[in-house]
Amino acid sequence: MHRFNEADAGAAEEALLACCGSHRWALRLTAHRPYPDLGSLLAAASEASYDLRPADLAEALADESWMPQPLLGMRAPGSQAAHTALRAAHAAYEARFGHVFVVCLDGVDPEEMLDTVLSSIRTRLANDPDEERLIAADELRRIALTRLEHLVATHSEAGAR
Repeated sequence: MHRFNEADAGAAEEALLACCGSHRWALRLTAHRPYPDLGSLLAAASEASYDLRPADLAEALADESWMPQPLLGMRAPGSQAAHTALRAAHAAYEARFGHVFVVCLDGVDPEEMLDTVLSSIRTRLANDPDEERLIAADELRRIALTRLEHLVATHSEAGAR
């Protein structure tokens, strides 16, 4: 936590952008440092996620297209037919909603990832765009919190060496 709190603003913002691609989100969290503990940082990050404007959400979702997260299910074990179905579902989702599919896979066993992602995409394809935007925003928030927790833990371990 100390390293994050003491980092210069540019470095902190850059690290936060690796967690969520919204500049407004990263700037907000950077500006409110120092955080007394991880729980406070995660609470602030969650609140900032809920405050994302449509343009901020679009920016963060566009950034996800450059990250491997949406394709996690592609690396999971499964049949070739399932992988083909997943690629088709990703394409259908992007065509319908105009952004990559995001889903938080915390706690999902690697053997279940492919089925979980495929099932989630198929279910969410039935959503109307406004409903899906809310769901995608919440999934993005959950992913960002996981990444942020990992970022702080990794920096804490590096600082302890």
